[in-house]
Amino acid sequence: MKKCLINFLLLLFIFSTMNGFAQDTLQVKSPLHKKNIFTLGLYKQPGLDSMVDFVDGLYRVFKINKLRGQNEKLNKSNFTFVPNVGYSLATGFATSINANMIVSKNNPKDNQSIIFSELKYTQKKQIISQLVSNLWLKNNEYNITTNWAYLKFPQSDFGLGANSSLQLLDKIDYSYLKLYQSVLKKIGTDLYFGPGINIDYHWNITDTTTLNKPMVGFNEYGFTKKSSSVGLLLNVLYDTRKSVISPMANSNYLNIVYRKNFTFLGSDAPWQSLLIDYRKYLPFPKGSKNILAFWSYNVITLAGKPPYLNLFSTGSDTYNNTGRGYIQGRFRGDKFVYLESEYRFGITENGFIGGVIFTNMQSLSEQHGKPIQAILPGYGAGIRIKLSKHSNTNIAIDYGIGQGGSKGIFMNLGEVF
Repeated sequence: MKKCLINFLLLLFIFSTMNGFAQDTLQVKSPLHKKNIFTLGLYKQPGLDSMVDFVDGLYRVFKINKLRGQNEKLNKSNFTFVPNVGYSLATGFATSINANMIVSKNNPKDNQSIIFSELKYTQKKQIISQLVSNLWLKNNEYNITTNWAYLKFPQSDFGLGANSSLQLLDKIDYSYLKLYQSVLKKIGTDLYFGPGINIDYHWNITDTTTLNKPMVGFNEYGFTKKSSSVGLLLNVLYDTRKSVISPMANSNYLNIVYRKNFTFLGSDAPWQSLLIDYRKYLPFPKGSKNILAFWSYNVITLAGKPPYLNLFSTGSDTYNNTGRGYIQGRFRGDKFVYLESEYRFGITENGFIGGVIFTNMQSLSEQHGKPIQAILPGYGAGIRIKLSKHSNTNIAIDYGIGQGGSKGIFMNLGEVF
């Protein structure tokens, strides 16, 4: 299996590199194709830009004689609504309603504001509802970020640190209310600073496991039936991206968040943490539309003892995207260090189908005061299907492989980072 995947990745890389040069150096007329959904990837709209998306495919299926230019809605709010059936290691099969809205901007120099929402019910009887927004006010003077969620989330928990085992686990269940809000003010070119508040409340926490429990897990750390953390934030943001959904080449993102939790605000215990999130996007080969992207995501407990479910774990970032190749929550710890690189390339000239190859690594410390443990790699490949060319939104479908037999399908609306 691994040998086949390695060969597949190699072929994808060679093809994508050749395709990157071809896109900028060759102008080849595409042959005529029958106008049906199966030839959409090869279709180019006559007299317009070549970009094609899923809606163009629906127009072809239902014989709607209308051409849609890529730029015709740039000054209008764009709404994407996707009823979805998906699968992940953490949820099993799931049905969901996903929607995102790209808010119109009067000034072309303003950053792109986005509102994303999700309502999901899974095979494992999990309920996930989430509202995430990243809003930029006039002339990018203020950035307002929101992450509100409610989860009813039975899941497998494999304990603390990088040396946990897939065969040793706790079956835990809990309800979770998450309310994160920040307001940042522009203090320089693409540079922002401001306060925020994070509220995490877990209740009805249960553990039904009696055998094959983790060596160092929930019980050893300190089992509680509920936990509360309320933290005040200081945010520093540097962001040259114009779009969060599909960042362009030569853009950068850096977010540093200091969180201090206070008992007088309702926290069970005082504790402090630091988050450092850095992303960079480069054209590769130079001059092509293909992108080589890098991501570093790090969460460190500076002082105190956070509640167990507040410790950072694989896939517990805003969009649950860290650690492709591993089940969400696979590794949990007091310190979390993460690196990822991804190569994004076009497959069809009209942008309807693209591909990615990626590799990542994560490492954790078990508890406060203990060193970071083994490096845990993951890698894989995926395809991108253009859902909306107006908002440049892709449907991302990836297959990731980790250590110890861990592997699975990972789906996303928009790029992973």
